[in-house]
Amino acid sequence: MALKVALQMDPIGSVNINGDSTFRIGLEAQARGHSLFFYTPDKLSFVEGRVMARGFPIELRREQGNHVSYGPETEVDLGEFDVVWLRQDPPFDMGYITTTHLLEMIHPKTLVVNDPFWVRNSPEKLLVLRFPDLTPPTAIARDLTTIRAFKARHGDIILKPLYGNGGAGVFRLDPNDRNLASLHELFTGMSREPLIVQKFLPDVSKGDKRVILVDGEPVGAINRVPQAGETRSNMHAGGRPEKVGLTARDLEICARIGPVLKEKGQVFVGIDVIGDWLTEINVTSPTGIQELERFDGTNTAERIWQVIEAKRGL
Repeated sequence: MALKVALQMDPIGSVNINGDSTFRIGLEAQARGHSLFFYTPDKLSFVEGRVMARGFPIELRREQGNHVSYGPETEVDLGEFDVVWLRQDPPFDMGYITTTHLLEMIHPKTLVVNDPFWVRNSPEKLLVLRFPDLTPPTAIARDLTTIRAFKARHGDIILKPLYGNGGAGVFRLDPNDRNLASLHELFTGMSREPLIVQKFLPDVSKGDKRVILVDGEPVGAINRVPQAGETRSNMHAGGRPEKVGLTARDLEICARIGPVLKEKGQVFVGIDVIGDWLTEINVTSPTGIQELERFDGTNTAERIWQVIEAKRGL
């Protein structure tokens, strides 16, 4: 049986077809006979008891410069779909949070992936706090005195926005740095949100490993190596993806967090591991499945759809 699938995501016409995970998920859906409907988060609405979206039926192809064809623009009732993918990138702001509330109204009759309730309550840099023995020393604070005390204890630290993504706004402050107060002033002037501060892990020079989990089970990993002179390893920030295997420590981390992710309906998750330490659990719009497929031949999109189809009784 074919599924009606809606993709809630950033504009699909501008994605990197060789790197974007949502594009690969959509291609796999088509190959399995499912139909696709695309809309952006600003076109999601609640109207008189129904969760609606204005967008386009689409067809995807792996053809550079011609990767998507649009049908006529139309408004649909998402409650009539089998699956909705919650895949827009952060920032994890009130606009993002509102979409999770709206999509929660149709889930699980319409299967929303990942489960919007737990996406809202498990943002990337906060869910890891449930596993303090797996993570580097970490603090969540807006108060400068608290952050200064953390830096005094650990010397070399990473400071970043709590709800950022893609490596944006990530700063390393080594023991000789004198910019903490200025950066705190900058961040708090732009947002009322707290900051996250972690002890710097020198192993990041060897790479920041992205481990992909599907329904709580690890399927593989890629290593993201920062450019020379750069702290950030995110591919959005110029990090270089490399083939890498799963270590015993990676599997230990996955064994601890996997059951929690499965219980909370987080079908597609990417965790970040530096050395032996878990730094993030990405549930909003994780990436990396195309790189993993190129390096290892692992068709993660197929595994994802096998899980979804089972949940839909196929």
